[in-house]
Amino acid sequence: MKDGGRLSAAIEVIEDIEDRRRPVQEALKDWGANHRFAGSGDRTVIGNLVFDVLRKRSSLGWRMGSDSARDLVLGVYGLEWGHDVASIEAALEADRHAPQPLTDKEKAALAANSLNDAPDWVKADVPEWLWSSFSANFDDEAVAEGIALAQRAPIDLRVNTLKASREKVLKRLGSLGAQATAIAPTGVRLKPKPGAARMPHVQAEEGYRKGWFELQDEASQVAALLVFAQAGEQVLDFCAGGGGKTLALAAAMENKGQIYAYDSDKLRLAPIHERIARAGARNIQVRQPGDAALDDLVGRMDRVLVDAPCTGTGVWRRRPDAKWRLSEAALEDRIAEQEEALGLASAFVKPGGCLVYATCSVLAEENEQQVYAFCEANEDFELVSLGEVWQDTFGFDTPHPWSADMNTITMTPASTGTDGFFVAVMVRNA
Repeated sequence: MKDGGRLSAAIEVIEDIEDRRRPVQEALKDWGANHRFAGSGDRTVIGNLVFDVLRKRSSLGWRMGSDSARDLVLGVYGLEWGHDVASIEAALEADRHAPQPLTDKEKAALAANSLNDAPDWVKADVPEWLWSSFSANFDDEAVAEGIALAQRAPIDLRVNTLKASREKVLKRLGSLGAQATAIAPTGVRLKPKPGAARMPHVQAEEGYRKGWFELQDEASQVAALLVFAQAGEQVLDFCAGGGGKTLALAAAMENKGQIYAYDSDKLRLAPIHERIARAGARNIQVRQPGDAALDDLVGRMDRVLVDAPCTGTGVWRRRPDAKWRLSEAALEDRIAEQEEALGLASAFVKPGGCLVYATCSVLAEENEQQVYAFCEANEDFELVSLGEVWQDTFGFDTPHPWSADMNTITMTPASTGTDGFFVAVMVRNA
């Protein structure tokens, strides 16, 4: 396929997403199934166009003067990928499958590329209804934080120290441009590529198959480190999901002690078994959801991690369609689920043990407000000063997260170069 046909395909996918309000991956998969002539390179370019539209839908619509699928896709191709009006016209003329020629209005918008007089929520590519909550959390840096959340994300890997060292993985992935992460001591990063470029498929690498590394954003790696799980301890991962943090905890504990991996949803928990085997983790016990699944653990855990269900505002770089599908009702539902998860998980913490609350959200309603309310209602739990712990653990020269009071922390793409991630640690008094 030529670029003209790829532009038409991206427009078709965006229209499908908007008309049927469906996830982007489903729409792209269906398009590929119905257009089998498209090669992997074509699908990569189409996917890049679609994802970049969803990352910057508001600012693209403002600059183009229209939020139609056509203008949004043309806006990405021209304003974000660096094609001028002449090259866009040439691409449209060279392919009979291309969209219709540019209108005078589109030519003027592409040439101007202006966000003059745009409201802050447009500049930040944050849904208008959510802007008050988002901006309240970041003050004067809210626009910069929104812009950072609208960029492409890197591929981050966590080296599995049960089987390999970071030096070994960096050497093996050197041809892919792998670099050490700035904060996580066992993290490896592949920077995002621009425009139509394809990112490497790291799961096809020998090191992945052998369990040398796992796909895991640096913020998630840091969150697991801030549990401070020690060899020989009893640890409960209360919302384990696919097991990313569970595996990180197993490596930190050097396969000693016991980790209990639990999730209320069997489907979310399903991938953990294959991942445990590949990683060589031997101190993980998976607990399936059920009426008495965790009764024997009450009051016995040294550390309990609650990676609570959330809106996912911190991972908009990777799931940009979720940004525009999020609703006030969904936010209220997540808040209720978080309150329930914290209340249930706290029962398993023994006196002197730690309760760690984390979300991949950057909204105070899901983060600070949750832990402050919990500590107020549960006086036997006290917040640890993670701001001070951060400096002691990662040093003064590493990027620093947001912290309103030095107790809780929020990592973000703009502040720490990671996904958005909130962490709070509470100690249960004896």
